[in-house]
Amino acid sequence: MTSETLFEFPCDFPLKIMGRPTDDFRSLVVGIISRHAGEVDASRIEERPSRDGNYLGLTYTIRATSKAQLDDLYRELTSCEHVLIVL
Repeated sequence: MTSETLFEFPCDFPLKIMGRPTDDFRSLVVGIISRHAGEVDASRIEERPSRDGNYLGLTYTIRATSKAQLDDLYRELTSCEHVLIVL
């Protein structure tokens, strides 16, 4: 029998999200993540601007509970027009 995922749930899972450095970007991403993973702990968020400051990389480490949760979260993040890349 083949497993659908290599992860064992629950687990800590880092999400890397890139977008333009606006307040809207940050708040939209926090809202999406909160809907799927609960309140975001500020100590588990890292921000890194690009060299020229045109982009902002956000890394959120969440407590993932299932593959379905991650699939739904990725689906909503990638459909957000302010999000350029999700890894």
